[in-house]
Amino acid sequence: MAFPEPKPLAPELPQKLLKTLDCSQGAVRAVRFNVDGNYCLTCGSDKTLKLWNPLRGTLLRTYSGHGYEVLDAAGSFDNSSLCSGGGDKAVVLWDVASGQVVRKFRGHAGKVNTVQFNEEATVILSGSIDSSIRCWDCRSRRPEPVQTLDEARDGVSSVKVSDHEVLSGSVDGRVRRYDLRMGQLFSDYVGSPITCTCFSRDGQCTLISSLDSTLRLLDKDTGELLGEYTGHKNQQYKLDCSLSAQDTHVVSCSEDGKVFFWDLVEGSLALVLPVGLGVVQSLAFHPHEPCLLTAMGGSVQCWREEAYEAEGPTG
Repeated sequence: MAFPEPKPLAPELPQKLLKTLDCSQGAVRAVRFNVDGNYCLTCGSDKTLKLWNPLRGTLLRTYSGHGYEVLDAAGSFDNSSLCSGGGDKAVVLWDVASGQVVRKFRGHAGKVNTVQFNEEATVILSGSIDSSIRCWDCRSRRPEPVQTLDEARDGVSSVKVSDHEVLSGSVDGRVRRYDLRMGQLFSDYVGSPITCTCFSRDGQCTLISSLDSTLRLLDKDTGELLGEYTGHKNQQYKLDCSLSAQDTHVVSCSEDGKVFFWDLVEGSLALVLPVGLGVVQSLAFHPHEPCLLTAMGGSVQCWREEAYEAEGPTG
């Protein structure tokens, strides 16, 4: 007689505060995990970019070279390079080990809100308040972008890249998906300025947050609305949203000092995490584990699941 398989346990959500990093770089505009989740980047209003081991709370390197506040950053697949963008309209390519600026790409007419590498880290894509996405060749000495995507009618707030697709969100209320293999553009109208977009980990869906305090889950191919998530507050700031490591939960910053988790399928509120008094400006969910980074003011908080025990000294 065969017994039924035990139902898998629901994934634990990060709700235990493990570490607080005092970043000492003014306001932290964005926090980002690297590709394997061992390190994180913090973007400061003091023009610096910092690399940390968040679980240990140790600062590994500071990158200086921007002329104004740093608004976004990303690491390459092999952890050898970083890219960043900011209020000085520049996109900067960094060597991780030396901390040196490898290239500075100029061409945007306004601040750069968002940067991403392609999968091979040969191209940096940058989205700007100037309504364009520009694609910069990291290996070429040419100063101009290899491609400019200028379909947006207002500032580009968010850009994400998969192996052959570019997903962008704009203040014009549209999410646009460029299929680079087919040379096609797909557009969905949300109707409220978009603050963040991301692909689900399985690549089937897109998650969109906008200034009507609503997150929407869309079927990537059809644009069908699969779910709506509300309860948080997002009416004036560009805030991050994410999906948890296994696509089980939707996660969002909020302007009332909290982070909200919803069950992806049911749409029900699963957890409200109180971070502090202020706007939770940015968040990053670990690529594989129940680990969350949040940024508020000048510090970053590292959260783990309740059962987590830190290995060795964390000081």
